[in-house]
Amino acid sequence: MDIREILKERILVLDGAMGTMIQRFKLTEEDFRGKRFKNHWKPLQGNNDLLALTRPDVLRSIHAEYFEAGADIAETNTFSGTSIAQADYDLQEAVYDINYLSAKLAKEVADEFTAKEPHKPRFVAGSMGPTNRTASLSPDVNRPGFRAITFDELKDAYKEQARGLIEGGADLLLVETVFDTLNAKAALFGIQEVFDELNKEIPIMVSGTITDASGRTLSGQTTEAFLTSVSHMPLLSIGLNCALGAKEMRQYLQILDKKAPFMVSAHPNAGLPNEFGEYDETPELMGSQIEDFLNDGILNIVGGCCGTTPDHIRVIADLAAQHSPRMN
Repeated sequence: MDIREILKERILVLDGAMGTMIQRFKLTEEDFRGKRFKNHWKPLQGNNDLLALTRPDVLRSIHAEYFEAGADIAETNTFSGTSIAQADYDLQEAVYDINYLSAKLAKEVADEFTAKEPHKPRFVAGSMGPTNRTASLSPDVNRPGFRAITFDELKDAYKEQARGLIEGGADLLLVETVFDTLNAKAALFGIQEVFDELNKEIPIMVSGTITDASGRTLSGQTTEAFLTSVSHMPLLSIGLNCALGAKEMRQYLQILDKKAPFMVSAHPNAGLPNEFGEYDETPELMGSQIEDFLNDGILNIVGGCCGTTPDHIRVIADLAAQHSPRMN
């Protein structure tokens, strides 16, 4: 079933945090290494993207928990699945496999749930994070003109990632947590090249992140400017995720609601992090804030980011089922 048609009928629910759930398994260095990377010379613990290769059972169980909680869309465990991000571990050679296998296993779980509940088809969104480099800003305060990455390098890295996700079976691509729109434009350029080469297109979601109360991305764009910068692509959806909790995000989603020619998405954190870097918002508190979005009729896709769990997604899914989607 075409996700575009479903989105006209109801609000779809994206899953919650992958990292939060992985932490619950208390994995060791050996879990991350598995057999393939047993003798790799750098420490690998914390490189969550590797788990598709070394502990796929962990990822399968997490996807299943989110689907059972009511999620319609699962994100692949590939937030740092580019050669740029994996270079920190000297694992550039594993990038295609990370993306292909992450998409493949998520799709297998999605298909199992779709078979059980044909009236509620499940989808997989290939997660494409922002990388740890920025094309618009200098990392060196003494050299404002310096850039640690070029547009073409970003494009090529995203292209490799997109190919793995598509060939692994992802139904959508999610360019997410965009803090620098030039990075996102490189991702979209790379995705389009892959579409052309494979002679296949799948829907694209783009989700930015507002970094503080100024309402701007890290590279200085307002929400409206961010929207304008990526509107050259026929996106499935545009939205916001991460940095802010739901309460702080609302005013910026209202801008997208008024201006966007696409569907609108939101997957906020479970509030703002406390002094220990943890997220305190209960499912009920977060749900009450999400309900304000739903009452306003400004969303088509809703889910959770940092700190959210299947319990949060269950509350969000129950609320989403009671509201009509935003109409373009």
